[in-house]
Amino acid sequence: MHKDIRLHGQVGSHVEYFVMVVGNDAYQRYFFNIVQEEEHLRIFSPGNEFIISPEGIGYQGNGGYFCEYMFGVDQPSSDLSKPDIINRLVMYGARSNDTGSIRFSDRTQGEESFENIFFEGNAVCNYYFFVHSNQLSRKLKYQQEELVKNLGKIIKRSESVGDERDDALISNIFPLLRDDSAQLFIIKLINRHHREYRDLFKSLYYRNKKIADDDFSRLVKLAATYRIDRYQQERMRIDAMYRHPSNKRIVDEYRNILLACNNKGEISHLDNARLTRLKTLSVRNKIPGALFYTLDEMLKRGRNLVHHEEQDYIAATREVLQGIFLREKEIESPINREDMLNLIQAKKKAVENRDHSFDQLMLDASKECDEKIRDGADPGLMDGFSYVITYLDRFDSVSNLISQLAFMENVRVNEEMLQGLLEHKAAFDNLREGCFEELFIHELFHNAYLGRFGRRKVTALLAGLRAVEKRTGSTEELNQHLQKIDQEERISSVLLEHVRDRIRNFYSRFTTKADQEALRREVIEELKNKRLIKADIPDHIFHETIFTIKKEAMYLHSLLPQIIAERNVGLREDFLENSGLDRFYVEELEREYYEKNGLSLEGLYQIRKGLS
Repeated sequence: MHKDIRLHGQVGSHVEYFVMVVGNDAYQRYFFNIVQEEEHLRIFSPGNEFIISPEGIGYQGNGGYFCEYMFGVDQPSSDLSKPDIINRLVMYGARSNDTGSIRFSDRTQGEESFENIFFEGNAVCNYYFFVHSNQLSRKLKYQQEELVKNLGKIIKRSESVGDERDDALISNIFPLLRDDSAQLFIIKLINRHHREYRDLFKSLYYRNKKIADDDFSRLVKLAATYRIDRYQQERMRIDAMYRHPSNKRIVDEYRNILLACNNKGEISHLDNARLTRLKTLSVRNKIPGALFYTLDEMLKRGRNLVHHEEQDYIAATREVLQGIFLREKEIESPINREDMLNLIQAKKKAVENRDHSFDQLMLDASKECDEKIRDGADPGLMDGFSYVITYLDRFDSVSNLISQLAFMENVRVNEEMLQGLLEHKAAFDNLREGCFEELFIHELFHNAYLGRFGRRKVTALLAGLRAVEKRTGSTEELNQHLQKIDQEERISSVLLEHVRDRIRNFYSRFTTKADQEALRREVIEELKNKRLIKADIPDHIFHETIFTIKKEAMYLHSLLPQIIAERNVGLREDFLENSGLDRFYVEELEREYYEKNGLSLEGLYQIRKGLS
């Protein structure tokens, strides 16, 4: 069983060292001496020497140094592409060539200042080592190559380095030498000032993942006292934030996705959705954006990754859906109100654009959920997806009902449907105040094809729902109001058809009150005989019908011929905006006019499109 001897001391005001000598006969060998006049500590074995001075270190022989990679530092591409490599290993006299392979030489002598050690390596802790073994080759370059082959894999992957668990580190490394008489020398250097700054920041940040102003003042004061430069402060802060467990899982997954994209040479729609979702989670979890910017710089710089573009709303949908599957990576990514609203708005845009890719994404996500659960994943995976489906079903139900009320005649609703609509409204408004009106009402009122009765019904519906919520009205009253408007719409439609027919056949003039009254009596009698109405027609509906026919006649006999002759789009739009006639109704009149007069409908389409 191996034994070890440890020597502990301090150089200057801030550098602490631990010298560890490991071997089966470590107690029987003399391995260090102190040069008093130069204040040097010399650690040695046959062919190897390591000197600690007040300014830095000097070395010759075999070995090298290693440390834990700090987050965001430049790494060789070979290390960067392997997530399990967490430590940097540098061998004396080693150089990499253009192909990326390492070449060793016998020129291993060198020296380094403490400032540079903690600047180029880890800001807090760095290890140096050398080995004495009779089984190593005579030439230094071959010794270095053999040490890398025997120890390199473990050193670069050992968590004991960053944790400073020296016992575990020694136990992992020494047996790999496969030489009972070998001696392993490890020198650990610690910057005490940097460690104090890092530990203070870590303790403050880990409380609630933010630094209060008073706490930051403590950090500034400590940095000023120890003269820690800003670059080192930033390195230590970013590294500490990255190592917070909840941050690390998200950032590591982001890095792994980018690495996979590098290997493929492209960022697919799915990859982009995952990356965006992780960035969204970072904001919610108070993870500094600097962690992601650093990774983007490291992994995207100099690499012309192909980025496939797609509609923003489809990209947003992918992002939210991919969040459902992050729980497999032990990353909590619940779908919150903002996510749900983004999905609903994406569906709304997809419907408007007749884009079926949204529905395809939902089908793919459903299939993936089923397959993962079948293969042993947590059944809770389906909970997030079910939440999404429930809201999208709500959207479909509300959208269909309101569209029918707005644009279709003789649409009947009942109290049960209105009660369901109230529940849907509460669910949408729970996502964000006013969400229901934002999704279903605002744009509808700006729709040029929303007719007079459609606008009345939607306005009445919205006012009635508000009244029920405030308990100043009931669904029964709202239902009665909507039925009344529906009845007026039906009567108005039937009346317009019959009055127009009567005027064409019997009343060429209907300007006098007597003519209009006679016309009214005849039409009411005819409608009653046909059982299209049961009671008399209200005065205001009859007068509105007469007024509509007058405006129709003016448009067909005066304005439309002028619009066609002059291709005057502005005149047409002015009439549509100010006449009060429904656009659908006017366009049907135009179509009949063109067909009756043998005109090309292409000219009509150009006028409607605004082409002069």
